Amino acid sequence: MNRYRIGRVSGPWVNFTPPIRGGRFSHSTSEDPPSKSKSSSIHTNASSESSHVQEPMSELRPLSNLPLTSLGSLPADGAEASPMPTKEPDNASVVKQALEDDMDNYPSLDAETQQNIVQKYRDLHAVVKVGGYYDCRYREYAKELARYLCIFSSFFIALRAGWYTTSAALLGLFWHQIMFTAHDAGHQGITHNFVIDTLIGMFIADFCCGLSMGWWKSSHNVHHLVTNHHEHDPDIQNAPLFAISPSYLSTFHSSYYNFTFAWDRVAELAIPFQRYTYYPIMGVARFNLYFLSWCHLLSPRSKTLGAAAWTRPTEICFMLIYWFLFGYCLVWRSIPTWPLRIMFVLVSHIITMPLHVQITLSHWSMSTSDFGEAESFPQHQLRTTMDVECPAWLDFMHGGLQFQAVHHLFPGVPRHNLRRLQQLVIRFCEETNIKYKRLGFVAGNKDVLGKLGEVANQLEWMLKCQKHMAETGESGLH
Repeated sequence: MNRYRIGRVSGPWVNFTPPIRGGRFSHSTSEDPPSKSKSSSIHTNASSESSHVQEPMSELRPLSNLPLTSLGSLPADGAEASPMPTKEPDNASVVKQALEDDMDNYPSLDAETQQNIVQKYRDLHAVVKVGGYYDCRYREYAKELARYLCIFSSFFIALRAGWYTTSAALLGLFWHQIMFTAHDAGHQGITHNFVIDTLIGMFIADFCCGLSMGWWKSSHNVHHLVTNHHEHDPDIQNAPLFAISPSYLSTFHSSYYNFTFAWDRVAELAIPFQRYTYYPIMGVARFNLYFLSWCHLLSPRSKTLGAAAWTRPTEICFMLIYWFLFGYCLVWRSIPTWPLRIMFVLVSHIITMPLHVQITLSHWSMSTSDFGEAESFPQHQLRTTMDVECPAWLDFMHGGLQFQAVHHLFPGVPRHNLRRLQQLVIRFCEETNIKYKRLGFVAGNKDVLGKLGEVANQLEWMLKCQKHMAETGESGLH
């Protein structure tokens, strides 16, 4: 592994904000004064493969210890920002208050506390590996496959019988169920082999559902790394339709999309009603996934090199076949009239709404505060993710997504082992004093709607204060 080494760490490791997320570093020289930062020094070995001449070791030091939001909000080089709106709510005080409240509810960010959490997490991971939690129970997937085939056969029989509404509902249910296995494959949680699991994921997502597995991996991996960070997590960046945090009540820059979302009139009109538009929009969310999938595959982001170079053309091929089978053979050739075709498309897509609700349920009501780089990985995942409680016999309807907090701690563990692993996570949270939030499905929905309503009320309050200050010239501070 020495040939791949890019640096050496001196002393205890302290997290830096990486350059891709806004961190800035400078090369120090022997004339530079010693660094006063508490962060460890990183030494890079600059060597040339062509000349094989090793250059002197240099030290990289962070230019700033500012949190992610300070540097991450800067547009990336070459990014074209949207025009800055003239009247933008001032959300700084609300964001600050939310951060203070969150910090009161979680363990201290001091190095000793966080290092203790990390050590206990490593001990837990050792137990997970030794206990066989990474071993896939293929018998469970045999049951899954039997259910998928039963649903698909029922869809085909109903279609041939001319029961188009029933057929559409069964197709939607089929899509809803098989995407759980695509999620497993995306995390290499089935065979733990990149090629095999990628092909399984592509067959399900691209060929059967018309959705890009590559797009999902691209955004989902970032989501797992920076869960619920308003500038970096694409899964919660739904402007201008939704704002799950007061941080979205103003212009913000997305590091994933490399785009600045400007606060505009559309957001000002949509956000106050987001608690009412939540379910209708979730009902048609699948159409947006088609759009994002093709945007990804046709963008430079989807280009892969080396051993994974085959994935992009394979995805494009699979998705074109999907649209031929679904759009032409099924909708156009098998359904006789336009009203029935429209009905079939809408029903089949709306039936998948519970899947989209399930995905948002585990994160949208949770903390979006930025604790900076001092927060440990396990604390961050448990602070930004919750689990949904349900009886074991209903696990097939949730597809493992009800154990999102457990899954975020151990993404590679097959979903059929997550219920058993949950008991270890509960003990881990008790030992580390980290909150482990679990709600039932109905209570979880109420929690999300409550969060959407809370942010909408904050917007209304800020706009009223802004209007009052504009009319009276008073700041309201005494």
